[in-house]
Amino acid sequence: MSNNQPVIFLMGPTASGKTNLAIELHKKLGCELISVDSALVYRGLDIGTAKPSKAELQEAPHHLIDICEPEKSYSASKFCADARVIIDEAIANHKIPVLVGGTMLYFRALRDGLADLPTGEDKIRAQIREEALNTSWQAMHDKLAIIDPESANRIMVGDTQRIQRALEVFMISGKTLSQYFKNQAKRSLPYPILNLAIVAGDRELMRKRIAQRFEQMLDLGFVAEVEALYKSRGLSADLPAMRSVGYRQVCQYFDGEMDYQLMKEKAITATRHLAKRQMTWLRKWPDLQWLETTDRDNFEKIRKLIENFS
Repeated sequence: MSNNQPVIFLMGPTASGKTNLAIELHKKLGCELISVDSALVYRGLDIGTAKPSKAELQEAPHHLIDICEPEKSYSASKFCADARVIIDEAIANHKIPVLVGGTMLYFRALRDGLADLPTGEDKIRAQIREEALNTSWQAMHDKLAIIDPESANRIMVGDTQRIQRALEVFMISGKTLSQYFKNQAKRSLPYPILNLAIVAGDRELMRKRIAQRFEQMLDLGFVAEVEALYKSRGLSADLPAMRSVGYRQVCQYFDGEMDYQLMKEKAITATRHLAKRQMTWLRKWPDLQWLETTDRDNFEKIRKLIENFS
């Protein structure tokens, strides 16, 4: 790999066509594909994550897929450590690493490095959960807003995992999460990056693609997949894997919190909200090259960008 060949970040909202484009890059340029998706790491979460099929993975292997049991958690720091090993090896073998996915936090963590946060403590974590149970996660978010307004502004009320972590960091160290981020020692990726985003310029088209894809997931047996994980395997709905978009709504359906039709509507809406958040990240991403989902010349555009990269 010559000095002017980049590491490629192939980003985009859900259902934008990232996987197909990545597979084409692998087939035509021999690129090394690395998944950047906080749900695809889990074994057994296949249909609801739109995980590449076995045939696709055989044709174009992706690193960091099916590497973690759903009972366990996977973090941005673990991703960075895993991805760096693969990137370094790919570059040593003169291959272009293509990091493809929609977990924008992982992309940023890899690009900029992570703050050296304190290790979690089970006792404090349990204390936070108990307080949330006795009050509400809205109340915990309000508490965070007093302690760390910047984090509270960045974290949604429904993101209980990140609310809990922000409070936990403060309770352990006396420092806010925002302070850690400001003072973090940069561990940025030491390679040039070609930042790409594939999106559907037509917002209504994206909305339709999301709805159609969820309908396809249901047809493929998504509900049965969640039932096997949630009921037969006995996984808690509070696990990070089961809080993924779609899985959470089907768990609520099994718990009797909503009927089938409402579950479907809620899941599609949650997926659209996810796509909206991903677009918010992308609009702020520096040095970004935009690609259109429906453009048949995307591969050729990327090939030229690689050739002209400096």
